Amino acid sequence: MVNRTSTTITSVSTHDLRHSAASFMVNSGVDLFAVDKVLGHSSVQSAQRYSHLANDTLLKAVEAGAAKHKAW
Repeated sequence: MVNRTSTTITSVSTHDLRHSAASFMVNSGVDLFAVDKVLGHSSVQSAQRYSHLANDTLLKAVEAGAAKHKAW
């Protein structure tokens, strides 16, 4: 458990918040096109920087499925 009284954030930018929001969306399974539109990017290519997060999420899903299959 994190002791919130000892944690200090010195500076947070709008960019940091947008990046975090996009990361959370992608890791929750929201497709890149939707993330791109929510963030108001002018092109879908802007959301491509988050595609590695989607791949990590997919890999975890495959690994979880494989682990469940092993248990049978």
